[in-house]
Amino acid sequence: MKRRVIITVGKTHSGKTTFARELEQQLKNSIVIDQDNHAEFINTYYKSLRPVQGSNTFKYILTNTIVDYAIQKTDLHLILCNSNRNRIGRAELLSYFHNRGFESILVFFDLPDAILQDRVSNNQRSKTIFRTASSFTEVLNRQIAESQNENISDPEEGEANYLFIIKESNQVQSVIQKIINVFGYACYKGDRYERIDD
Repeated sequence: MKRRVIITVGKTHSGKTTFARELEQQLKNSIVIDQDNHAEFINTYYKSLRPVQGSNTFKYILTNTIVDYAIQKTDLHLILCNSNRNRIGRAELLSYFHNRGFESILVFFDLPDAILQDRVSNNQRSKTIFRTASSFTEVLNRQIAESQNENISDPEEGEANYLFIIKESNQVQSVIQKIINVFGYACYKGDRYERIDD
């Protein structure tokens, strides 16, 4: 069985987590790995171990451990729910999976900043994932500013085996359907898709 990794790319509140959870519900033999969950776990139970400055290496180590375990000990397809906006980091991540025989799918959430600003201003999400930021507005403003950095770039054709772009919220279900089709599922039965050859 060919294993696949679906990697989300986008700013905060662009819909990555909602998309990942919906895809997981419809895609047999898959699991979401979400760094926000790892950040919340660390901030709840191991706050004193967090780095004071620089990258949150503790969070990355935890995520990498979970990913490695999922690759080595399961046959699951992986849905990575992170921002993945750094071109170099994204290339390294894709190379890591390609070298392990995975086929890759990038899903880029390219919603207008005005929509994201409206979403963060009406935000009800828990702030327990934060290490340094005080609000999602601060996170979004930082991400918008970072867009000028040459290492922050939109995904392009050829980076992964498949690239899907979501520019509006109403495109989520059609992109999920396209991904389901990549997996060879054609028939929706009640609460799941079944393979063409089932």
